[in-house]
Amino acid sequence: MSGLARTLRLGVVLALTLPAAAVAAPRVSAPGNHDLTLTIGDRTRTFVVHVPPGGDARGPLPALVAFHGGGGDARGFQAYAGLDRVADREGFVVVYPDGTGPLPRRLLTWNAGGCCGRAQATGADDVAFTLALLRDLARELPIDATRVYVTGHSNGSMMAYRLAAEASPHVAAVAAVAGMMTLERIAPARPVPVLHIHSLDDPRALYGGGLGPPFPLTDVRVTHRPVVDGLAQWVALDHCAAEPQVSEVRRATARAGEHAATLLTYEPCAGDAVVAHWRLTGAGHGWPGSRSPLAERIMGPDTTVIDAAEEIWRFVRRFTRPDAPPLR
Repeated sequence: MSGLARTLRLGVVLALTLPAAAVAAPRVSAPGNHDLTLTIGDRTRTFVVHVPPGGDARGPLPALVAFHGGGGDARGFQAYAGLDRVADREGFVVVYPDGTGPLPRRLLTWNAGGCCGRAQATGADDVAFTLALLRDLARELPIDATRVYVTGHSNGSMMAYRLAAEASPHVAAVAAVAGMMTLERIAPARPVPVLHIHSLDDPRALYGGGLGPPFPLTDVRVTHRPVVDGLAQWVALDHCAAEPQVSEVRRATARAGEHAATLLTYEPCAGDAVVAHWRLTGAGHGWPGSRSPLAERIMGPDTTVIDAAEEIWRFVRRFTRPDAPPLR
């Protein structure tokens, strides 16, 4: 049974109340959002898929897996990330998985290795879940296995790094926002292009590393890895130049002063890999280019100095994984 058939509860209800000829079950290839589930062992996991206009008529579709932040969920991340707008224009699928938590689609986290919450405490295998949902989705949509990309915010950024490290044959590039990798030792089977977006003034995922503030309404705190240390690890793994070049500088006027963004690139690298870093100043922990769903006193200032959704796609679309294993 396909992932779609397992999830379309509305279609089941209609089938019981209307003649068979009157029932037209939606297809995942239809443009728009599809709220899906996948059963792995004794656990049912949820995810949202956004399909661009034209669906499978476009031919093989790139896919961007987008992991929400700790305490969030797929729908909430979808609402503020701005990725659907870019996907509809550029023609790629966005997959928003849900992490795990004490309640269905509430207070969810990812097991990123050294973080976070219930997912880490229970040893949730979120790498296996992500690969399983991609395989399931590939039965419904013509997903291009050579163009699977991954992104995430905060704890989701950490999870994106874990997927890139432990499933590198499937990941053509990773773009991470406001959360450095927590795994201390990694040995990806393939070089992975990396884009990291992070503010020097992030009040939660501390740029320089160290013990961050408590999560809202809790006494739970997380120790963050310095951004430069995590980037240095990928620079070494991808055999890139040790010192970055300044490729671009942008500035924007903000309510409390000027924000800046400096694009640092570590090139050349082995093969087609690249390590790049948008280093922001003045901005907080939010997703650049959008308004944070949490208060500024928690997240720090929002910023428009770059649009994370646009910069993520501008980076990842350059890369393919020609030897990627098939998803089906």
